[in-house]
Amino acid sequence: MESGATVVGRVGALLRALAAREPDGGSTTGLAAAVGLPRPTVHRLLSALRDEGMVERDEASAAWHLGPECFLLGAAATSRHDIAPVAREAVLRIARETGESAYFSVRRGDETVCLLREDGSFPIRSHVLHEGIRFPLGVASAGQVILAFLPEREREAYLRRADLVAAHGRQHSSRALRARVAQTRELGYAVNPGLIVAGSWGIGAAVFDAHEEPRWALSINGIEARIAPPRQDELGQLLLREAHLLGARMARP
Repeated sequence: MESGATVVGRVGALLRALAAREPDGGSTTGLAAAVGLPRPTVHRLLSALRDEGMVERDEASAAWHLGPECFLLGAAATSRHDIAPVAREAVLRIARETGESAYFSVRRGDETVCLLREDGSFPIRSHVLHEGIRFPLGVASAGQVILAFLPEREREAYLRRADLVAAHGRQHSSRALRARVAQTRELGYAVNPGLIVAGSWGIGAAVFDAHEEPRWALSINGIEARIAPPRQDELGQLLLREAHLLGARMARP
């Protein structure tokens, strides 16, 4: 018989996987593959969550979506955890000044979660990132820069246990990650040279909390011609300035 902790862990993983697929929703089969559980188990869990209003199903497409109860729970937590109003100003300013799509992400355990996105004025856009999408630390510019500025012991422990090659390719081997960590620490910002989608580049800067921990990240994403040198350092320095200002604001009581 499954323990309560096991069931809660499976439900949490399932809701996170579903959140990453909004607004399109997810199929039972796709969600089962994402969380590594048998399809019948996932269908049983989703059905139980639907009874509680945590998920709902589009009867026409058969896609699962987060339900109204998730919205109500999120709204109740807003007063304690809502950092979006402060961060949104920075994201809007970056998108306006660069013309690129700008993002704000938060570290959540061994992952980063994109919380905010704002498209810039440049007509060609990348759709690699969107609100709710998650990547392991070391993947995408936000995950790269947060990983690079973690305390050394914590960073090394992650690099020893993480296995990103199967899901993200040889460019995310431990050796490759260490090389990008070194480059990021030297530059001060992270560069993702099309490692997720060819031709779609990103730059990220860490936002530090009051304890000097890299808790969040600001990033931009665009086509290679607009992100690669010689413009790259200009964009990186802009992100560093915005990250410093945002960190100072978020550290205030």
